[in-house]
Amino acid sequence: MSRIATTFAALKAQNRKALIPYVTGGFPFADITPELMHGMVAGGADVIELGVPFSDPSADGPVIQKAGDQALAMGIGLAQVVEMVRVFRQKDDKTPVVLMGYANPIEAYDLKRGKNAFVRDAAAAGVDGVLVVDYPPEECVAFAGTLRSHGMDLIFLLAPTSTDERMAQIAEVASGYVYYVSLKGVTGAGTLDLGAVEAMLPRIRQHVSIPVGVGFGIRDAATAKAISRVADAVVIGSRIIQLITDQPRGEVVPLVRDFLAGIRQALDAPAGSGDSA
Repeated sequence: MSRIATTFAALKAQNRKALIPYVTGGFPFADITPELMHGMVAGGADVIELGVPFSDPSADGPVIQKAGDQALAMGIGLAQVVEMVRVFRQKDDKTPVVLMGYANPIEAYDLKRGKNAFVRDAAAAGVDGVLVVDYPPEECVAFAGTLRSHGMDLIFLLAPTSTDERMAQIAEVASGYVYYVSLKGVTGAGTLDLGAVEAMLPRIRQHVSIPVGVGFGIRDAATAKAISRVADAVVIGSRIIQLITDQPRGEVVPLVRDFLAGIRQALDAPAGSGDSA
């Protein structure tokens, strides 16, 4: 059983929901990411999504795209992000880490280092899952199998526009969890429609038996609590990037830790105990 599956099973046994924060690798300082990841865990993160900077991020809104551009300018790419996970694992061998990014850096990595080099190196560093935004399920059955043979999960995005056929295709190759993008558009866009999410989750679960996380548009404890009533996990990205943009180095980790602690407290609070969303 993968670290991701183990984590979700433990949370389910405790009747708790997963908190999955996202941060771009190498942002806002090139060498801060392992320390920031530990701060996320201290704040209550159950799984960490680590973004791989890429020059043409089709699903990222302006907030995360700007963070990626800044990290790229500091020389951060896929190899450096894999190394960040290795450093994080020196002190934490429990918290699952998912790399989120695009096909181009993975394929460039393998062209330079050999077939399946990315999977080999990511597994050795302690990566638990990979979410490749632009890999359609019908084209990555072999990739999913290679990941699973190295103890890693392949995670997919689902959207409000996903058809039943697409959900069924994803269910055949996905493992770990699926990530439901609750808004049409890019990260950080729009306002969350809780009713639409509540209507969509049963449809997804008709096809997908693994946990379902919801992200895009979750910005505070009240929204996270509301989403947690129907989802297995809450994913928060753009809000964290906004929080640490232009902050002094010494403020970055405490800000994220304390922000997540507030979300964690809301997620763990009994139903009806003060959440008004």
